[in-house]
Amino acid sequence: MKPTLNVGDYVFCTTKNLNEIDFTKIILFFREVEGFTIVVEKQFADKLQLNYTFIASWITLTVHSSLEAVGLTAAFSKALTNEKISCNVVAGYYHDHIFVDRKDAEVAMTVLNRFSQE
Repeated sequence: MKPTLNVGDYVFCTTKNLNEIDFTKIILFFREVEGFTIVVEKQFADKLQLNYTFIASWITLTVHSSLEAVGLTAAFSKALTNEKISCNVVAGYYHDHIFVDRKDAEVAMTVLNRFSQE
């Protein structure tokens, strides 16, 4: 899996107004009925005074994973669950991305590295 910890703190925010959002700063964009969910660097959210409740670290699994693969997400999320680490998983076209509470980032990296060697 080759997990890589990206530098920075990331937050999940929701907004109904995208007028002041610089799309080049958005890590993740998802439209929901209630509004637009965006994941951005905490510093950017603070600058725009966007609300958030969860500060995350972002881990990328740098191995190319197929969108049709079966079981990978369940397997690594179970390994994290066994350590009581909550994870929010996003599948990109090329890689899986995992957002964990920033206080759990080091342990999560240890778990994922151990899991990838098994």
